[in-house]
Amino acid sequence: MNQQNQPEEKPSFMMKASSFIVDKRNLFFLIFTIAIIFSLVASKWVSVENALSAYLPSSSETSVGLDRMEDQFVTYGTAKYMIANISYEDAEELKDRITDLDYVYMVMFDNTTEHYNDFSALFTVTFIYGEKDDRCLEAMEKLNQELEGYDLFVSTELGDQASETIAKEMLSITFYVAIIVLLVLIFTSDSYAEVPVMIMTFLTSAALASGTNFVLGTISFVSDSVTIVLQLALSVDYAVILLNRFKDERKRTDDRSAIIIALSKAIPEICSSSLTTIGGLVAMMFMQFGIGPDLAIVLIKAILLSLLTVFLLMPGLILLFSNLMVKTTHRSFVPKIPFVGRFAYATRKVIPFLFVGLILVAYYFSSKCPYVYGYSQIETVKHSEKDIIDQLMDDTFSSSNMVALVVPGNDYEKEAELLKELDQRPEVKSSMGLANTEAMDGRMLTEKLNAREFAEMVEVDTEMAELLYAAYAIDDENYAKLISGISTYKVPFIDMFLFLHQEIEEGYVTLDDEKQKTVDDAYTMITIAKNQLQGENFDRMLLYLTLPQEGEETFAFLEELHDIAKKYYGEDADVLVVGESTSQKDLKTTFTRDNTVVNVASALIVLVVLLFTFKSAGMPVLLIIVIEGCIWLNFSFPYLKQTNLFFMGYLIVSSIQMGANIDYAIVVSSRYQEMKKEMSQKDAIIDTMNFAFPTIVTSGSMMVLAGTLIGRMTSEPCISGIGECLGRGTIISIIAVLFALPQILLLGDKIIEKTSFDVKMNLPVATQSASGLVRVDGLVQGHIDGTVVGVMHATIRGNVNVLMKAGNAVLLDDNGNPVIKEPPAEETSVGETLDEGGNTNEIQG
Repeated sequence: MNQQNQPEEKPSFMMKASSFIVDKRNLFFLIFTIAIIFSLVASKWVSVENALSAYLPSSSETSVGLDRMEDQFVTYGTAKYMIANISYEDAEELKDRITDLDYVYMVMFDNTTEHYNDFSALFTVTFIYGEKDDRCLEAMEKLNQELEGYDLFVSTELGDQASETIAKEMLSITFYVAIIVLLVLIFTSDSYAEVPVMIMTFLTSAALASGTNFVLGTISFVSDSVTIVLQLALSVDYAVILLNRFKDERKRTDDRSAIIIALSKAIPEICSSSLTTIGGLVAMMFMQFGIGPDLAIVLIKAILLSLLTVFLLMPGLILLFSNLMVKTTHRSFVPKIPFVGRFAYATRKVIPFLFVGLILVAYYFSSKCPYVYGYSQIETVKHSEKDIIDQLMDDTFSSSNMVALVVPGNDYEKEAELLKELDQRPEVKSSMGLANTEAMDGRMLTEKLNAREFAEMVEVDTEMAELLYAAYAIDDENYAKLISGISTYKVPFIDMFLFLHQEIEEGYVTLDDEKQKTVDDAYTMITIAKNQLQGENFDRMLLYLTLPQEGEETFAFLEELHDIAKKYYGEDADVLVVGESTSQKDLKTTFTRDNTVVNVASALIVLVVLLFTFKSAGMPVLLIIVIEGCIWLNFSFPYLKQTNLFFMGYLIVSSIQMGANIDYAIVVSSRYQEMKKEMSQKDAIIDTMNFAFPTIVTSGSMMVLAGTLIGRMTSEPCISGIGECLGRGTIISIIAVLFALPQILLLGDKIIEKTSFDVKMNLPVATQSASGLVRVDGLVQGHIDGTVVGVMHATIRGNVNVLMKAGNAVLLDDNGNPVIKEPPAEETSVGETLDEGGNTNEIQG
């Protein structure tokens, strides 16, 4: 610019950065190619946790109990084998056959409806290997082959069946989502060549997100399953903003300059747009239940990588395909919707009040939402093979709910008394502990026997038994028994038998081959029982309850179990109850706290972002009321349909809905605030809805379809619930943004203006003058005489004679308000001026 006494203006930092990114695009192509290859390899390093209980607070009874059982006991692998079309006699013979297999520890089967019903038998098989031992899976496969030829159905928690099923289902979902995204992009694009640019950008960010999860160590199965789909739905707007900016700038300059200017303008706009989404996800990090923070971190990382890909890779791709974009230009398939704006203006005094009434009713219904904390009371649209088999078993046989009672150890008498009392309770179908496990001949493992009784049980000489008892007394430093007489000395059978085996191993006792084999076999069975039920400091009892896994009656009995156990072990005894019911009880307790935290945190974080975006206290409140109302409407449906909802669906979807769906409301509100300065309320809202509709339909339709597919195509109840709620919530948000928010903005105009706190700074003003070819950038006031070429946002008092290439010029009254004037039918009016006398001069174009 030829300006007197003024140095040449330097490019801004954003322009410099954008120029570097565009000019070094080949370098970024290479960097992203290497990063993609690395990510594809690194994605195999990610460890996935499939248990919900692993994400409970470390102080919860379930977490403490699981850690204690892991430390104190061995849990052996089990599987349920259902055989249809078999008589009871044949089933009994088959049970003996299975029990005799060297890799099987125990088979539970009897003539009750739990194990035999309607010519079908259910065998609960426990293997001799721990549940995490690979040999357990090999043993199960051997048994499957052994039972070949029977009408066989197998259900087990061994291996990674659940994660393999989820992976297959999510692969199918991703495939369908990719097709839908392709169709949506074609529908909303102006050129077919835009589509590969968008697709390559999405695939790159998805690959980077998946490949960098290994830095987190272990992620939840929820994060592993839904991140790619949600990342696409949440971040598609960023690529759309940059592409639209480029298409707008290239109308005025060459492709390179256009993408540099577009990127410099898009970076702050995209970063601002991402803040509400990230804010909603940050709210999930305040949850006690660990899956919330886990998913939040994974999704925030994915969104940041999406931003990085759009800023660094996409500009180069746009330049690469820019010529092809021109050649493949087509008419827009997205229709204009002026009727929505006209409807909004006509109903501006009615719809807001109806909407408020509706969301108040929705708040009441959503507060009655039937949340559940386990899978036993949830129905999914799709069922996995395991689900079908488990349902068949539940329909055929009566089931029970198993919990483990962990108490201070090494007191067989207290354990026997406790189990006796529990067996008399109607809530307990049966129990199993060392104190009520039969050794042989009706005698229990922990029953105290003298030398003669022990000799009879294990079929050894009484003299040998007495010598064995004497050796045990010496080893136990119980010398008084040696003096008073060994014949009256009683020792629990399990302790004496294990001592016998120890003496045999050390060579102090010798048995013939037949007795030795009997002792060895018994030792294996007793050792397995001891490993399962007795630890170094604690004992474990298994209780099979008649109560359902979930419910107030069940949760109350769990509390009562603590009281019953403490009658025998003392009020200060460290007693734990562990099982699915306890896990669900802990999840309910956690949800009560997390529900409040997530709602308040997400609303506050988004409110702060909106305050700085709109510089008005009224606008953020109106937008949050609209989206919060949509959340209440969303979670009214389970109550109205009387279907149970897994609690995780609410916690995660409400955060995403508040953080992501509010972007649609921001697009509408921002455009309306801008356009109402240039035209009437009616024209402004019509223009706003036409402008916002393509953006809403692009990202909104992707979110709806992705959520709906996840809800209907996965058999995992937690993931299915999240998908269903997300799809339904996004539909509700889109409807509210199109058919309720415009009316609220029109009616709330005065509130928004009165609560504005836009800060105006009194900066030093310097008078500048120049002649010739002059470029002006900034907020100016003064007199210009010459020809203007460029984009203007100004108020002019005087005569205007310009060719309007885009936009319009509007006559203002003395207060600065638009004056509406219809142009003559035979002429095209593009603007008006106001002369010194206040008379109107039309400008012809």
